[in-house]
Amino acid sequence: MKIILISVIAWLTLAMNVSSGQKRSAKSPPERPRNIILMIGDGMGLTQIYAGMTANHGWLHLEKCRHIGFSKTNSANRYITDSAAGATALATGQKTNNGAVGVDSLGKAVPTILEIAERNGLSTGLVATTYITDATPASFIAHQPEREMGEEIAADFLKTDIDLFIGAGVEHFNEREDGRNLVAELRKSNYQVLFDIDSLARIQRGKIAGFVSDDRWAARGDQLLKSTKTAINILNQNRNGFFLMVEGSQIDDGGHSNNTNRVIEEMLDFDKVIGEVLSFAERDGNTLVIITADHETGGLTIIDGSLKTGRVEGRYSTGGHTSVMVPVFAFGPGSEKFMGIYHNNAIFFKMMDAYQFGEKDKLESEGTR
Repeated sequence: MKIILISVIAWLTLAMNVSSGQKRSAKSPPERPRNIILMIGDGMGLTQIYAGMTANHGWLHLEKCRHIGFSKTNSANRYITDSAAGATALATGQKTNNGAVGVDSLGKAVPTILEIAERNGLSTGLVATTYITDATPASFIAHQPEREMGEEIAADFLKTDIDLFIGAGVEHFNEREDGRNLVAELRKSNYQVLFDIDSLARIQRGKIAGFVSDDRWAARGDQLLKSTKTAINILNQNRNGFFLMVEGSQIDDGGHSNNTNRVIEEMLDFDKVIGEVLSFAERDGNTLVIITADHETGGLTIIDGSLKTGRVEGRYSTGGHTSVMVPVFAFGPGSEKFMGIYHNNAIFFKMMDAYQFGEKDKLESEGTR
């Protein structure tokens, strides 16, 4: 009887282990993400996030992220970074000087994660609420010593094969001092060039150059949400995967103007897009989402508020940027790699590792981690 009982227990244990193993196998995440969506809240520090959370009665979509870290944002030549150097660190793995886009601290052009993704057969896209030639989106596609070189940055777009970009700033493409009409050149390169968000939202396939308004949220409404949904729908048609950068650009403007209401409305607009992106990633199962900032703006402090009514009372220490670390939220396969404290340029290498790009790509992009 004892031998039979031991045999039964052994059989049950084996069966449970096999069953458990099958369940783990069925639910195990992929070895690497097929897609990466990098979301940058320009000027978004912890206080901006909690201001939005308070105004929304204590909850934001980004709370779905379970892996959280912190990024040190100083540039190569300044304790306090600007958006150009901050975004370049994220895009290239290089700490560079304030004002520079897509180049290292010596002014040498370095490949961006978008360009490397494109080279590896992935689809690529940029979406912003501000000028598409502004510092943050420019750092992923352009290589210029100064962020103010809008016409030169616009010309750099045509040196790549980016699949989709949506933002403001069409004048850098068609009202240029050199007389070039880059809008016409984009059309010759098979881009569908569109100028309003509703037309963009109806596009189902093909390459897109979208030029939209950079108005405040109250005027532009769900423009960022519609742009992002269109981008994901089109880029996700590539079986190899995609890289997409989405910027909530004007949280920064609220900080510069010390306008708490504007910080909140832009933060909530960005979080609405975060919710859409996280829902897609959850359904897809092969998408890594990273949500961070280039820097904090305004030195915002919340001195009073109410989760019940959504009231937020803020005070500011500056009209510029600050040096404080910014949070990094991650969701999806590989998200655990984004825990801890590290420099902003480490995010580039974490994305490279997540994609498992080859050694050649890593060597060409090697910087100070």
